[in-house]
This record gives sequence, structure tokens and C-alpha cells, in this order.
Amino acid sequence: MPEEKEFLVIKDIRKSFGFGDTKQDVLRGMNFTVKKGEFCVLLGPSGSGKSTLLNIIGGIDSADSGYISINGDKLEEMDEKTLTMYRRKHLGYVFQMYNLIPNLNVKENIEVGEYLSDHPLDIDELLHTLGLWDHRYKLPNQLSGGQQQRVSIGRAIVKNPDILMCDEPTGALDYNTSKEILKLIEDVNQKYGNTVIMVTHNDAIKHMADRVIRLRDGIVRHNDINIQKISAMDLDW
Repeated sequence: MPEEKEFLVIKDIRKSFGFGDTKQDVLRGMNFTVKKGEFCVLLGPSGSGKSTLLNIIGGIDSADSGYISINGDKLEEMDEKTLTMYRRKHLGYVFQMYNLIPNLNVKENIEVGEYLSDHPLDIDELLHTLGLWDHRYKLPNQLSGGQQQRVSIGRAIVKNPDILMCDEPTGALDYNTSKEILKLIEDVNQKYGNTVIMVTHNDAIKHMADRVIRLRDGIVRHNDINIQKISAMDLDW
């Protein structure tokens, strides 16, 4: 059986902010790879560089040196227009804040993502997967926090992106709702095969991931493969 090709390659990524005496090295030579379809958790305390790294992988920010390669395409070699189109077509984003459009209903908010894709998922099937079918005509202010986060996941995943990028997606949610959202992301990963990159400081979440990248002080401290994953609903913290 041929060796599986590395899908996401992070090569010697460095990033600093400020100048002179105020210069702060946030990423100090990041190196790791992720296979297609893997669920990868970037785990570390505040200030470890995980959100900065996620923004660089997502093309929202740029590195000072090194490169990001996604399926053989180096983001650093793309001009701004090409990079914008790449983000639109191949990357999906889920943030701690839901950023929904208040005057659009659930289905319309998800359709915003659908319009950005050449090969979107079936929106009605996705609404059922998300548990939002019965709420599809409600406005965001008629939903709970967990339901709003489901909508934001739907908006990201309807594009059928190569990579679903999640930045502390349960940070604003209570314990039970957090587990429901993690289970939903787990289901999306398994059903649609999207590669998931999730930033978190919650150590318990590592148990549901295929790959766990531990960051501290801007470098990779550990790169571990989970031999025995557990379901999101079995997590405890």
C-alpha cells in the first residue's frame, strides 16, 4: 500500500510582532504535517502561538519566514487575489464568536457559505445533520448560543472545504453545549471527510483528535497520534 501523502505541511514557520525592544517572537520555527481527513488539535496555553498559527494556515495572516503547503499549493506563492479565492473555495472558519448576519434566518446564514463554493453540500441534508431543520426559518436572536454556533459551523462546512478551521469553537458555551458542538464537529469530520484543525486550551479535547500538536512558547513541544480516540460525548473536564 503506497504511503499516504501529507496534505498540510507547516515548514519552519516564524512570526514576530513589534520592533526593537518591543519585538516579540510568537512562532519560533513551527514544523509538522497533517494528513487529509485528520482531526488535528492545536493545544496550548494562552500566548503559545496557536491562534496566530491558525491564522497563518488560513491565509488570514502571513508568516515572516517558512511556508504553508496545502495539497501541494504553497500559500506564500499566491498573490492576494489568488489567496482570496483559495480561502473562499478551500477553507472554512469557525470562531468563538458566531458572527451571524442578524437579519438573515438560519438557512440564509448558511447559504452565505454555499454561494462561495463550486461544489457545496446539499443544504437541506446539512440542516438535518446540524439539528437545525426545525429552526431553519428562525433569526439568530431566536436561537440559543449552541444553536448559533451550529449555524456558524453550517456556514463554514456547506462550502465542503478541504480544511475546517476552528478557533476555540466552544469557548463561549457551557459544558453540555460544548460537548454537543464537539460531537457535531466530530460527525462532520467523519461524514464529509474534511480535515479539521482546532485550536483549544482545553486539555480534554485532545482525546477525540487523531493528532495532537502541543505548543508552548511558539514551538511544537509534542506531536502525538491518538491510538485510541474517544467520542466527544465521552469527554470529561
